[in-house]
Amino acid sequence: MSIDSPFARLAVNPAIEIERAVSELRYGRPVVLTEGESAIAVSALDALAPDTFDQFAAVSAQQHVLYLTQERAARLGLKTNGPVCVPLTGTGFEQASRLAYALDADRPSRFAKASLLMERSAELAITALLLPAMVCTPIDAKDERFSGCISLDASVLNGGGTARQTFQQVARTPVPLKDHGMAEFVVFRGGLAQKDQVAIIVGQPDFSKPMPIRIHSSCITGDLYGSLKCDCGDQLRNGLDLLAQAGGGILLYLDQEGRGTGIGAKMRAYGFQHRGLDTIDADAELGLSADHRRYEAAVAMLGLLGINNVVVFTNNPTKIAALRKGGIGVQSRTPVLGRVTVENENYLRTKTIRAGHMLELDSLVAAE
Repeated sequence: MSIDSPFARLAVNPAIEIERAVSELRYGRPVVLTEGESAIAVSALDALAPDTFDQFAAVSAQQHVLYLTQERAARLGLKTNGPVCVPLTGTGFEQASRLAYALDADRPSRFAKASLLMERSAELAITALLLPAMVCTPIDAKDERFSGCISLDASVLNGGGTARQTFQQVARTPVPLKDHGMAEFVVFRGGLAQKDQVAIIVGQPDFSKPMPIRIHSSCITGDLYGSLKCDCGDQLRNGLDLLAQAGGGILLYLDQEGRGTGIGAKMRAYGFQHRGLDTIDADAELGLSADHRRYEAAVAMLGLLGINNVVVFTNNPTKIAALRKGGIGVQSRTPVLGRVTVENENYLRTKTIRAGHMLELDSLVAAE
């Protein structure tokens, strides 16, 4: 007799299936992705050790390839309109890693257009905060060589959108702040990775009017340690000041370090920046696009706080577009500025010229 248990139905939840696959990738274990009759086994090179890379090569009978995003392919000098895959037959772990991440990697002599399943595997890697360089091999859907691995129907990735917006309030408490008196911290839990996100209510905001808000993505180096490479710490503190000056408002502090790529990728990109690349080209060397941040959490948090209309303190038009797409009315925008330094001047210029941030270029002159 079968027992009807709610836990028996967990596997049919798209968000749970995605999170299980993400966990396997982070542990360096392969995941099988299927779509109709097509199937591939994939591992994220970023999470593999040399011996597990060799095991994957052996099990795939040297029929494995390396998936590279269009950004990385362009940095390697490949002329392509999309992501590519490079044969790995006879290629060792170090050589594959150089091809995937190294600043001075040789241009591969052979490559082909990547499949849609390979592209979907890279989506999983980004969700896992891993670099999107994937070791892939085509398999039969019933191939037993990877029978011990989690299998994921790629179509469930389309069902992850709802999960990204599903949050609940788990804590709300007053916290005295050094420069702003008593504030209120509201903690929300949810999204695909069930992260805890924080809303900080400063002053005495009027919830019957458009709410002054700032969406701030975490920056450990800038917010906590005062890094001079960016203006994030200044924007955090100045944003709180502006909200207080407006009579009160809400700062949404989102856990998405490194523009959504994680601290590991961010530090790797910093290493490339130290060698002369700007922030966008440094990310492209790692196969990353200019910005992987998402704002479903911000929309969900505002909804749970009963806020439908806002005044946004930001320089980033992407945040405004995301709020409006989520059904939040944006009544106006106010810029948030930080101190321009010799160390962050080029970074700010890159954000303005290449990422479309709304900053006056003439003002981006470092103080002597």
